[in-house]
Amino acid sequence: MKEKVVLAYSGGLDTTVIIPWLKENYDYEVIAACVDVGQGMETDGLEEKAIKTGASKYYLVECEEEFIKDYVYPTLKADAVYEGKYLLGTSIARPLIAKKLVEIAKKEGAVAICHGATGKGNDQVRFELGIKALAPELKIIAPWRIWDMQSREDEVKYLEERGIEVPMKKGDTYSRDRNLWHLSHEGLELEDPALEPNYDKLLHLSVTPEKAPDKPTYVEIEFEKGNPISVNGEKMSPANIVKTLNKLGGQNAIGIVDIVENRVVGMKSRGVYETPGGTILYAAHKELEYLCLDKQTQSFKSIVSNKFAELVYSGEWFTPLFEALCSFVESTQKTVSGTVKLKLYKGNIIPSGAKSKYSLYNESLASFTTGELYNHKDAEGFINLFGLPLKVNALVKKMNEK
Repeated sequence: MKEKVVLAYSGGLDTTVIIPWLKENYDYEVIAACVDVGQGMETDGLEEKAIKTGASKYYLVECEEEFIKDYVYPTLKADAVYEGKYLLGTSIARPLIAKKLVEIAKKEGAVAICHGATGKGNDQVRFELGIKALAPELKIIAPWRIWDMQSREDEVKYLEERGIEVPMKKGDTYSRDRNLWHLSHEGLELEDPALEPNYDKLLHLSVTPEKAPDKPTYVEIEFEKGNPISVNGEKMSPANIVKTLNKLGGQNAIGIVDIVENRVVGMKSRGVYETPGGTILYAAHKELEYLCLDKQTQSFKSIVSNKFAELVYSGEWFTPLFEALCSFVESTQKTVSGTVKLKLYKGNIIPSGAKSKYSLYNESLASFTTGELYNHKDAEGFINLFGLPLKVNALVKKMNEK
C-alpha cells in the first residue's frame, strides 16, 4: 500500500502541477484538500479537476464561520494591523488551513503534508509552523524549494507536456489570494513600486473612489464584548456580517490598500489588498474602544496590538506568547459593547456617533459647564505636582549657568 500525502489544494497553477509531480517523484497516494475560508466560486469543480489530475481523493472543508469567529474576530479585537496598513487577510487564514490539513492527515493516516507556497513567500513559514505545532511527526513537502522549475512558464510547459489543462487565464496573471476577509493582488505592474496600480483591471471586491456614489452610506454596527453581532439592527452570523459589510464597503471604495511590506523571509514585497468589510469593522471597533477603555489599558493595548500583528503575520499563531496575548485582549473586551455609526463616502470612513452602557465618557466632567464631579481649583495643585520635575530641572540648570 502506498504512503499518503495530503496536499493543500486550490486548483491553481501551482497545486495543479504538484499532483502529478508528487506521484512522479514520491510515488505517493495524493489526497487533495481544499479548506474553504470564503474563496467563493473558486472551489467550484475542484473535485473533478483534482481527481482528473491524479489525486485519489478530494476533501472540501467548509470553514467560513469558524474562520471569522475564531481567527478573524480575535485579530479584530486586538486591533492588529501589520506595519500600519495590512489587516492580515491571508495571514489569519493560514493557521486554520494548517489545522484542517493536520486533521485530514491524521484521519487518512498520511505521512506528509504538501503545500504550494514558494520559497520566497510568507505562506511557507505560516503553513509549516502550524503543522509543526500541531503534528510534529508529519513530514512537510514544499516543491518550490525542491523542483527545478523556476517560473510560471516552466509550470505551464510541465502541464502541457503531460496533456493537463493549464488553469490560468491569459492576460490576467496577477497572483491572488481570496478569502471571506480580503482579496490580495501581487505581480505584473505591482512589482515596480514606482507604478500606479491598474485599479480598473485589478479590483474585484471594490470600486475606486471616483466610481463610488456621490451620496454617503450610513451603517450602524453593534458589538458585544468586542465581537460584532449586528449590522443596521439585524443580528447576523459572523460570516454574514462580513459578507454584508464587504458589499457596502466595496460599493463605497472602502479598504483598498497599496503597501510595500517586510516579508518574514527578509525581503520587501508590494501588494494591493481589498478588505472592505474588515476595514469598516476595524474602524467601528476602534471607535467603541475610545469610548469604553481607560487611558492606561488603551495605551498598553496599542503595544500588544503591534506584537499581535507581528505574530499573526509570521505564522506564530500556535505559540505560548500568542495564547497569552489573546488572554490579555479578551480581558480588555469585557466592556467593549455598544453601537457605532459610521458614514462611508468615496473611500473614507467618518465616525458618526457611538454609544455604550460601559462608556467612560462623563458629560458632567467633559462639559464646559462646571459639574459636581470636578472642581476647577483642584487643577492648580495637580499641575504643581505634575510639573515639579520640570521646575526642579529648570532651577538646577539656571543655578549651574551662573
